[in-house]
Order: sequence, then C-alpha cells, then structure tokens
Amino acid sequence: MNQLTNNENEAVVNPAPPAAETPERSPRRAMGVGLVLTLLVAFAAIGWFVYKGINTRVSAEKALVVQTDAAAILTVSVTHPKITGATQELVLPGNTQPLIDSPVYARTNGYLRKWYCDIGTHVKAGELLAEIETPEVDHQLQQAKADLETAQTNYNLAQITADRMVVLEKKGAVARQDTDNVVADMNAKKAAVASAAANVKRLEDLQSYEKVYAPFDGVITARNTDIGDLINAGSGSSAGKELFHISATNKLRVYISVPEDYEQAARNGAPATLTLNEFPGRTFPGVVVRNSNSIDLASRTLLVEVDVDNPTGELLPGAYVSVHLKYTGASANALTIPVTTILFRSEGLRAAVVRNNRAMLVPITVGRDFGETLEVLSGLSPHEQLILNPPDSLISGTPVKVEDAAK
Repeated sequence: MNQLTNNENEAVVNPAPPAAETPERSPRRAMGVGLVLTLLVAFAAIGWFVYKGINTRVSAEKALVVQTDAAAILTVSVTHPKITGATQELVLPGNTQPLIDSPVYARTNGYLRKWYCDIGTHVKAGELLAEIETPEVDHQLQQAKADLETAQTNYNLAQITADRMVVLEKKGAVARQDTDNVVADMNAKKAAVASAAANVKRLEDLQSYEKVYAPFDGVITARNTDIGDLINAGSGSSAGKELFHISATNKLRVYISVPEDYEQAARNGAPATLTLNEFPGRTFPGVVVRNSNSIDLASRTLLVEVDVDNPTGELLPGAYVSVHLKYTGASANALTIPVTTILFRSEGLRAAVVRNNRAMLVPITVGRDFGETLEVLSGLSPHEQLILNPPDSLISGTPVKVEDAAK
C-alpha cells in the first residue's frame, strides 16, 4: 500500500515526458508561418510603392500648378521717366546752302577763246574766268567810231555856219529865218554826235564783255563751256547757256522748318549748333539770323534761316545737317518717357506702369513730341516703373514680374 502510494507520488512529482510529435506536423507549421511573413512583406512593399507613386504624382501636380501659375505671370522690362530741365534742345533737319550762289552768263555773242578756271577753283571778285572772241562786235565798233567822226565833222561845220549867220543877222545882212534854220541844223548835228557817241559806248561795253570776270569771291562749282563753243548773250532756254556757276562758301545758310509750338526757339540772334554725320563728335556754331514771320498754313511751320561761318571750307553746300536749338520749356518739372511705353486706347493715351506687381494703364497728358520720347505734363511721377513695349492686349490689373529696371 505504501509502495503504491510512493509510486503515485513519483508519478505526480516526475510526470512522464510527452510523447514526441510526429515528423509530418512540424514542416507544415513552419511553411505556414513563412507564407504569412512573405505575404506581409509583399503587402508592405506594395503599400510602400503605392504610397511613393501617389506622393510623387501629387508632388508633380503641385509643381506643375506652381510652374503654370509662374508662367502665366507676364515678365516685363521697365524704365523710369526722366525729369526735363528748364532749357531743352530742339533738333531739326536742314541742308546747307551757299550764302551767295549765282550762274555766270555771257553778255555778248561770239566764240569762246579761252577759259581759265575749272570746277573747285577758288576765285576772287574780278578774277578773269574766260575770254570770248567777238569779231562782229569789233567791226560794228569800228563802224560806229567812223560814224561818230562823221557826225562830229558835220556838227563842227554846222556850228561854224551858225556862228557866221548870227553875226550877219546882227548886221542885217540875212533874214532872221535863215539864221534860225542854220542854228536848228547845228543842234540836229549836235544830237547826231551824241547818238553816235552813245552807240560807240554801247559797242565798247559789248566788247568789254569779251572777258568774263568773277562777280564775287567764291568757288567754281560748274563749268559748262569749252574752247570754240558758240556763245550767245543772255540767259534762259531760248538764249545763251550758263558758262560757269560760282558759290560763296565762306559762310553758309541753312533753312529749317520750325514747328509752330516751338517758334520761341527761333528768335533772331539765338545761338544754334550744327552736327553732321561725316564729322562725328564735332559741332559747328551758327546763329538764327531771320525768319519768315509767318506760319505756313500747309505744314504749320515757321521758315527760319541759320547762318554758320565756314572759313576753312570744311562744310560743303548741299550737305545734310542737324540743327540744334535751345528751347525753354513751359514746365521745368515735366517728364519725358519713351514712346515705346505708350498704348493707344479709344479713351486716349495710356502709359503702362508697374504698381504692386501688377500692370496699370495710367492716363497721361502729353506735351511736346521729341520723336523717340514724349513730354508728359501730368499723370506720372518720377519714380514710376514704365513697362517697355507692353503688349496691345495688356489690361489694368494683370500680374507682372519685373525682369530688369533700366537705370
């Protein structure tokens, strides 16, 4: 009995080891756990890739929206208005002309014997230019002198006869009528002498025209004759042709058309300067000498003459020049802006400016037109940012981005 009890206690204290698992159940359990782990890893990887793809697409869409919004903003270049001073400059085109310019014609008929000056020759007043051979005039002069001698002889005889008749009349030897006839004949002979003398003087003057002289100091700009040419006196298409053309170039004149708005710049005595493309960087002083005192109805301009000294002959007649005149503006605080910043609208001129990163079309009042720039009397301030070359479709409030501000 005790032994049995002891055996039972031993059974309780030292339980028997469990029976060993069968070899078929252990690999199946391991395979199940591995499959679960594999599925979990696969699901995690798929989830990660899905998350990354969605996140990349969302980021790309956000970046595209940002780029689209940035591209929609107009990028512009700007400049600033310039303050005009009280004294401004007016530039007008003109052509130089000689102070004196004249053709030289023959005053007698004949043949050209010789010429002494060609184009480009500087001549003095009274200098011999050419000689004309006039045989007909020479013969006419000889005949006129002979006629003068005949008339003078007849007058001398008539005078002697008249003196004798006067003495005889006083003695009562001849009638008064006979004396009057003789005295009248003497006076007629005297008039014939004067007529013959005048004819001789006329032919002598024609003979003196055989020599052609320069009428003033200048430069020969044309020679239209040569030795042996038949010369006809006078001018015009039906008479003689021009022998020479002479121009006085020591002083030149320039005619300019000053717009009516700037006629104050063309006061007589006002200084002027000339510039030419062939003399870069150089200026030639001149002075306003006269104006027409009348506005041309067709062009609304005032014809003004500017004289410029040319002692060295550097300036040539017919050259294109720019005449600079000083002008005192009505407003010393006016602004000038480029014409490329202006937009033409049905309601009037508008200047495109940048305010708070937006384009604004500001109405302006325009003064004078300088060609590439305009004078603005009101509507703008000096610190405004003007948009250069704004598009015609630009409207107020359009967002813009300033690319570069011209100094």
